[in-house]
Amino acid sequence: MNKQILRLAIPNIITTITVPLLGMVDVAISGHLGSEQYLGAIALGSMIFNFIYWNFGFLRMGTSGFTAQAYGAVNKEEIMHIFTRAMSIAFISSFLLLLLQYPIKNMAFNLINGSPAVENYAEIYFNICIWGAPAVLGMYVTKGWFIGMQNAKTPMWIAIIINIVNILLSLLFVFKFGMKIEGIALGSLISQYTGFIMALVLLIIYYRKYFKYFSWKKSMAINKMIIFFKLNADIFLRTICLIAVFTFIPAIGAKMGDRILAINILLMQFFTLFSYIMDGFAYAGEALTGKFIGAKNIGMLKQSIRYLFRWGLGLTLVFMIVYAFFGKYLLQIFTDSREVIAATERYYYWVLAVPLAGFAAFLWDGILIGATNAKIIRNSMFIATAIFFTVYYSLETIMGNNALWLAFILFLAFRGILQSIWAPKTIYRNLR
Repeated sequence: MNKQILRLAIPNIITTITVPLLGMVDVAISGHLGSEQYLGAIALGSMIFNFIYWNFGFLRMGTSGFTAQAYGAVNKEEIMHIFTRAMSIAFISSFLLLLLQYPIKNMAFNLINGSPAVENYAEIYFNICIWGAPAVLGMYVTKGWFIGMQNAKTPMWIAIIINIVNILLSLLFVFKFGMKIEGIALGSLISQYTGFIMALVLLIIYYRKYFKYFSWKKSMAINKMIIFFKLNADIFLRTICLIAVFTFIPAIGAKMGDRILAINILLMQFFTLFSYIMDGFAYAGEALTGKFIGAKNIGMLKQSIRYLFRWGLGLTLVFMIVYAFFGKYLLQIFTDSREVIAATERYYYWVLAVPLAGFAAFLWDGILIGATNAKIIRNSMFIATAIFFTVYYSLETIMGNNALWLAFILFLAFRGILQSIWAPKTIYRNLR
């Protein structure tokens, strides 16, 4: 079982780590264009696309859960129908994004205030990158489908190729052809389509035997679409809550002043680092849970969950030790400002609680996605989000920034606690 978990988790960890590189490369190149306005434009444009695409995360998660169950049941026909169904929704969604790009852009710039120069450059970036919507949403589907097929290596190689192409083309367009913000945007756009085309080519090479089961009518059957959208609606609502919490943290930090904002951004890097690792095991949970539920093998399902939590607890202990003894050195990687580091150390003890509070929620999210039971994920997220805002606003005048971090730790913990209470009975009961 350990081999099965690591075979899925390690490539997914590498994939997860490489994904932010696409934005980091754009930021790094824009930072060498001679004006901070370019840097601000990339940051603004990237934030807009993060808001847009994060809401379509259900395309990956829903696809992986359903595919894994069909794979476990050896239902080759349904495996093909799931891919067709999800890809159709991805293309329809991307068409709507392209059709509505101007009102989306206007609404985004009305909500986010930047200088005229920054907004002008950000608009150029947006106008080019928005045409990557079909590739981005299409890759959500192919990644979820590959994970459901117990194939974590293909998404890993696709992510690596995307970043290589992005780096090379962005450098070429900007420093060779002098295209500046347009070059950065084109590099990102072409790399996205390169990744999507590569995904489709590999799918044809390795899984062409499933194409004979293609049926548009069966794929778009009303009863199947209702089930698919019901799961994805729950995932979407869960994502809205996640966005609310993770945008509130920097927003409220900014209101407390530049120093507190900087402190919170630094401390959140420790959560992000931990999340990259745990996401890999969550993806493994999606694939294995779906497979064993599809095969109706309750013994292997229980074993996989037990082993996943052993890995989760072990990694939690490792991260807590590393953060406790090497936290100061890690802070020095993120900033060279002694004043900021000194100020951050006053809140650093919250970082030690992050792994312990958060690991169960990561694992249960993956397991429940594999079980195509997002209702529990949704309900636990609703309650945890309510606790987050209630705790913060109840204690902000007394504890200040500490209230924000206490609320965040409780937000992570209650998701895991509630899922640990509700999930096992529901998952196992449905298999009996």
